Amino acid sequence: MSNSALTRLHEQTVLPEWIDNNDHMNVAYYVLIFDNSLDILLDEIGLTRAYRKASNCTVYVLETHVCYLQEVKKGDPLSIFVRVLDCDEKRMHLFFEMRHRDDGFLAATSEQMVMHLDRAGPAPKAAAMPAAMQQALNARKDRFKGVSYPSQAGKVISIRRKQA
Repeated sequence: MSNSALTRLHEQTVLPEWIDNNDHMNVAYYVLIFDNSLDILLDEIGLTRAYRKASNCTVYVLETHVCYLQEVKKGDPLSIFVRVLDCDEKRMHLFFEMRHRDDGFLAATSEQMVMHLDRAGPAPKAAAMPAAMQQALNARKDRFKGVSYPSQAGKVISIRRKQA
């Protein structure tokens, strides 16, 4: 999919301290960048720190799948994009793309399932998001009606065996 159809959340440069023994960005920092991107998206839909404090609600990432597609190195400029694949009153199915800002190649993707939770009571429990947040998510999702899912979305990790 063309990144022009996706929402750019932010840009990040690969920092020297993120480089591993293979002279490229360590896997942990891909996850960090995607997590920071989620925070930006949440702010954009109104799920801000102020909302969390006032409502005693939050979100948890329930599952994430990261695909590492092309290495990035120290100083590389990155652009992070997001697509809402699906959502309901309590959940967001998100797909993030990390692209090299200048060369345009897709470096990594992160597919995430995120749950809105009410922290009242003895343990957090799933709760509906306010209507305005649901509307913001649905508006982002609707921008992709008729567009196929990214090839990395919905994958299952497994060893593919050749048929004998």
